[in-house]
Amino acid sequence: MVGFEDIKDRVCESVVCKFKTAEEAAEMIKDGDCLGVSGFTPSGYPKAVPLALAEKAKKTPFKVNVWTGASVGPEIDAAMVEAGCMDRRLPYQTNGTLRKAINAGQVRYADIHLSHFAQMARYGFMADRKKIDFAIVEVCKINDLGDGKVGLIPTTSMGNSSSYVATAPKVIVEVNTTQPVGLEGMHDSYVPMDPPNRKAIPVEKPEDRIGTPYIPCELDKIVAVVPCDITDKVRPLGEIDEDAKHMGQNLVNFLKNEVKEGRLPANLLPLQSGVGSVANAVINGLVNSDFKDLTVYTEVIQDGMFDLIDAGKLRVASGTALTPSPECQKKFYENVEHYKKYLLLRPQEISNSPEVARRIGVIAMNTAIEVDIYGNVNSTHVCGTKLMNGVGGSGDFARNGYLTVFFTNSLAKGGKISSVVPFCSHIDHATLDVDVIVSERGVADLRGLTPKEKAPIIIDQIANPKYQPYLYDYFKRACEKCGNSQTPHILSEAFDVYKWFEETGSMEKPAE
Repeated sequence: MVGFEDIKDRVCESVVCKFKTAEEAAEMIKDGDCLGVSGFTPSGYPKAVPLALAEKAKKTPFKVNVWTGASVGPEIDAAMVEAGCMDRRLPYQTNGTLRKAINAGQVRYADIHLSHFAQMARYGFMADRKKIDFAIVEVCKINDLGDGKVGLIPTTSMGNSSSYVATAPKVIVEVNTTQPVGLEGMHDSYVPMDPPNRKAIPVEKPEDRIGTPYIPCELDKIVAVVPCDITDKVRPLGEIDEDAKHMGQNLVNFLKNEVKEGRLPANLLPLQSGVGSVANAVINGLVNSDFKDLTVYTEVIQDGMFDLIDAGKLRVASGTALTPSPECQKKFYENVEHYKKYLLLRPQEISNSPEVARRIGVIAMNTAIEVDIYGNVNSTHVCGTKLMNGVGGSGDFARNGYLTVFFTNSLAKGGKISSVVPFCSHIDHATLDVDVIVSERGVADLRGLTPKEKAPIIIDQIANPKYQPYLYDYFKRACEKCGNSQTPHILSEAFDVYKWFEETGSMEKPAE
């Protein structure tokens, strides 16, 4: 177990008097408090204090609200849930334990656009109009800035940490000895002024730095400095299967044609890619392409972006979190000084800023659970009711990107589910915000098309042959029934595939 002596060389003298154990820090937190914690994906989140809170709750029941950057690790989203001390959780999650609790109504969860959340928290827009009571942030180092201020050096994510530290009246700092001090210099902390005093965010290209390499914090706000040696719980990425390879190649071919037609420059525009194996596979497709001098302006920096660096094809990757696989994380930690020259971590209200995404022309690439024949996208709910993860930052980029692409396999559950349906059971991204849909089968370019023009292209290029006859039949009959209206639907049949799945375990139409 790491102790106070183990962190003395990482912190300035002025905070030594604030050393506390995780248990002592946890005792400061009371029932009903709102905790603004660092972390975005299972990276850069506090671990020791949340575990101490979970143990405290087992002895003396209480509940707190937990606000993060996005998803975090099991020390928060599993341990605290299992201990029964999590009341409300915002604004995004991916943990199986937490997901079950949300879908069982045991944890109150609101899905919120990630670029919006920091401002909403600062303004007190949350339920019961609560504001942050404690910021709990992970750092690798604390520097003395003089004048009663210190500089907190974040670890592998920024998330909402800068805003939480600025807003909270009390700050608990975890100094994690597993995170290398070489991370210093990779961050760009910037909190915009709120309306009506907001200025333009001065990012004109992905490599622009606009803030400080530390999170400034008043010394007297810090109530505890806690040693920690628990590692980030980064996850291995799934193998790049044949479908993912085909999706990556389909994207590359599409982008090559956009360059050929003069709609994109030779080195493309800044790339944004969602989280997960499919998104990583798509980036991997670019690694094996002819594109070079690429830039990235995204949320999460994953393995594929390190592969682009290694291939000499990436100029810079700007994000809010580093979420490599365990193998890639090891490679990064061993070569921090080399890789950090290409990497920049910002607060998520900057990395996901619609203003910036629009200005620099981001190519937004995200995954969908399902799409419908008119180009609407469901990225959050299974069969319309069960939350999977959340919308994350996809909405920030989808509506504001230069080009918006969604990816989906044509089939799920071994062919029992079609990822193309007549009408999405839940819609996160209206067809207005969807330019292109890619599956392993092809590319549906929907730009400028009417709904009736989109449907045959989506069915032909994206849907699996197993479900194409049903989808074509539905579309044809809908056009006939609705008198060829703008967006034809047979509302009594539009959700039949979900009814069949519930009754038979497959979206295939039962034999009559």
